[in-house]
Amino acid sequence: FTCEWAQAYFRFRKPYSDLAYALEAEKGGTRSILMAVQAYIVKYLLFVRNTEYTHLERLCRTSRREQGEALAAALADILWAAGGGGRAVICLLTPTLHLMPSGDYKPDSFTERIQLFEFSEKAAAQEFIFDHIKSFKGEGSHGVILFLYSLLFSRTLER
Repeated sequence: FTCEWAQAYFRFRKPYSDLAYALEAEKGGTRSILMAVQAYIVKYLLFVRNTEYTHLERLCRTSRREQGEALAAALADILWAAGGGGRAVICLLTPTLHLMPSGDYKPDSFTERIQLFEFSEKAAAQEFIFDHIKSFKGEGSHGVILFLYSLLFSRTLER
């Protein structure tokens, strides 16, 4: 992954602002993934989340917690669909190495630390993501790469 990919994470605009629902996206390779997730975030905020606000106000009156809930719901929806509606795999970074470099594999101090968590219920996957939301939206978290790995493992390499 390039430096741009390594630094990419899911970053929202300021809560309770006119663009509180929006992810910030730099130009480049990660933008397409961020925009796909953005569509699911808007869907959640407009049609799933219970609030007393009207449609446009639903988007602008989004708190930091609601941003995290929307991101967790969006990621879980996408991973669940990738898994064929029967599973989702979520990748997180751990301090421990889970893969020992061998052969032609070039260590990157990232891939070897990924741990997989598999879920057979979408609600459990969504709750797990929300509990670990900083792994996706924290600065330096490699959140977009973790999501990409999660997509690949949810979909399976065979499919």
